[in-house]
Amino acid sequence: MPPLAIAGLYAVTPDEPDTEVLGYKVRKALAGGARMLQYRNKAADSRLRREQAAALLALCRPAGIPLVVNDDVDVMLAIGADGVHLGRDDAGLASARAKLPEGAIIGASCYTSLDLAHAARSAGASYVAFGSAFPSATKPGASQAPLSLYRTACKRLDCPIVAIGGITTKNAIGLVEAGVHAIAVIGALFDAPDIERRARDFSKLFSAREPERRGGIAAR
Repeated sequence: MPPLAIAGLYAVTPDEPDTEVLGYKVRKALAGGARMLQYRNKAADSRLRREQAAALLALCRPAGIPLVVNDDVDVMLAIGADGVHLGRDDAGLASARAKLPEGAIIGASCYTSLDLAHAARSAGASYVAFGSAFPSATKPGASQAPLSLYRTACKRLDCPIVAIGGITTKNAIGLVEAGVHAIAVIGALFDAPDIERRARDFSKLFSAREPERRGGIAAR
């Protein structure tokens, strides 16, 4: 896969036990302009994770959308997804990079720490994510990352910067203005009554900067 320009709406799946319902929701998000998809289901067992990830990959491939698997290198390799997203307590970034094929995407959760982000890049992360950007129902106890952190990260790091946590179409504007390359969204996207329209609304926030981002930093 060529170097990936991470930009715009990065859809992260909810804990949906019904694979058919999950597929329907993801199709709507992709139709609305999501540029990247992360499969995340903290409640699923390994069998269901593999089943759902494979079903989503079948939707992403014809759409040309990269699929990243949260926390599970084995599932990512088993289905041939495009990459993984890892947190501080997941498999080590360097270890994951050694296992994955060349060009695979590795995302790293860096919470509110620039030091973690620099270390993640050195260990082979393709992009780094900071959050929670705002109070989040998914992780209610998470520390909040100030807008100043995103501004500084965009200036100092040579990789795409992703914001995550409590992001809505209203509060995302400040993040876009701070320079983030992508916003990762779960609830405000997949809980919307019209997922496709909500995805389109998120995507429009980046439209004015699209030419700049196409020529900007790519994941590598």
